[in-house]
Amino acid sequence: MALVLITGGCGFIGRHVAEELLSNGHEVRIFDALIDQVHADADLDLSGSLEIIHADVRDKAAIRRALKDVDAVIHLAAEVGVGQSMYEIARYVGTNDLGTAVLLDAMIGMPVRRIVVASSMSVYGEGAYVSRAGERFGHIRRNGGLTKEGRWDPLGPNGEALVPVPTDEEKPVDLASIYALTKFVQERQVLIFAEAYATEAVALRLFNVFGAGQALSNPYTGVLANFASRLINGQPPTIFEDGRQRRDFVHVLDVARAFRLALERPQAAGHVINVGSGNAYMIADVATMLADAMGFPDIQPNITGKARSGDIRNCFADISKARELLGFEPQHRLENSLSPFVEWVRSVGAIDRSAEMQRQLEERGLVS
Repeated sequence: MALVLITGGCGFIGRHVAEELLSNGHEVRIFDALIDQVHADADLDLSGSLEIIHADVRDKAAIRRALKDVDAVIHLAAEVGVGQSMYEIARYVGTNDLGTAVLLDAMIGMPVRRIVVASSMSVYGEGAYVSRAGERFGHIRRNGGLTKEGRWDPLGPNGEALVPVPTDEEKPVDLASIYALTKFVQERQVLIFAEAYATEAVALRLFNVFGAGQALSNPYTGVLANFASRLINGQPPTIFEDGRQRRDFVHVLDVARAFRLALERPQAAGHVINVGSGNAYMIADVATMLADAMGFPDIQPNITGKARSGDIRNCFADISKARELLGFEPQHRLENSLSPFVEWVRSVGAIDRSAEMQRQLEERGLVS
């Protein structure tokens, strides 16, 4: 049993991680800034015995107090949102990167055995691709001119058609948004610190996380939550491009278990590990599945035919490393988990702010 500090522990993922740790014999202390964008409509009914410290992760004195007697840290505190990161740059860099630096400064001299940091699949940019002949490409970017013409799929170096394949941790990073940049900096800071100070560290690159507890009224949160907030307000989900882009959706309960395993498994130390479902879903199909599950089969998604700056076409996880090092196996497939998600959405409701999000992006020229 260990005392674990969870930064961002009142957030969507943090609350599930806390419950996972408590149910497996660990003690938990939570540190969270409780910002309105994430927590305004959140249910913070965590276990009554939990200690919750309300402070900003950049407050070194507060962090040092929170680290007292702590054996391990799960670092989730971060601003989250690819689109918003492109115009609130100082906010994202300040919280995510400076915040991580302050946490690590405070850990110097503390007997923290292991730190697990939440990174993101966004650091890959485009996922991995192969040519029709089977040649693998690790660094592919879309041509901006072609996307403006509605030609969404990336091409090979010689203009050849490509096939998306599962992305493993060996794929070179390609930072296509400020959010992706901050997440990569977070993971590198933690791994470099751990090597210098003889601390164990693990970075988990999370793919698209879904489940009960997401901030439904935050338009920069996960895709499924965004779609649900539109549907429950009688509006069609908004989809950029043509809706055929593919993503990996992983349930928050599986993610919480991955964090516990990353904390407990000795062989995970020093590694960067994908946490996904290992399945690829077309975004338009996801919108249709959710509309059906919510009882709105006649509401078809609004496919805009426009691209957002920082978006990528395809990325879904190869989770072989998680299986090997963590003994991780996803237990909650998207198609089998929509009913409890829908039940929760109906119980809490949501304010639809997606039009505001789109206006913010368009005013800054970030949609074309």
